[in-house]
Amino acid sequence: MNKLILMGRLTRDPETRYSQGDSQTAFSRFSIAVDRRFKRQGEPEADFFNCTAFGKQAEFVEKYLKQGTKIVLTGRIQNDNYTNKNGEKVYSVRVITEEIEFAESKNAQGGGNSGAGYQQPKPDPQAADAGFLNIPDGIQEDLPFMNAD
Repeated sequence: MNKLILMGRLTRDPETRYSQGDSQTAFSRFSIAVDRRFKRQGEPEADFFNCTAFGKQAEFVEKYLKQGTKIVLTGRIQNDNYTNKNGEKVYSVRVITEEIEFAESKNAQGGGNSGAGYQQPKPDPQAADAGFLNIPDGIQEDLPFMNAD
């Protein structure tokens, strides 16, 4: 089984391209920094992972993610080995994403791009009384649980 879950912040804006041909498929490349749970002096505090998303996931990444966005993703690890110009074998891995979710609200991102342009309504201090919302007069007839005949 090859499955992983990562939570981190994008280290740069994603780079999205489309394949050539009749059925163009989007693919996005981005990297995330994942904080290490246990930090030792002299060692890095985060690990950096190169990620790739395809199709609808790539379109989502292109539209809603940017540098600093905190996400949770599930995916799989894939070898990304190659031979460089000097004939040396270079070993690396890439995360192929399967699911991506936001890990914090737009407000927590400091006004960052949360995805759907959703603005959380501001609470009305006049509308709450001891933790309960006031129900406007005359609305009881429209509420199914208020008509207990």
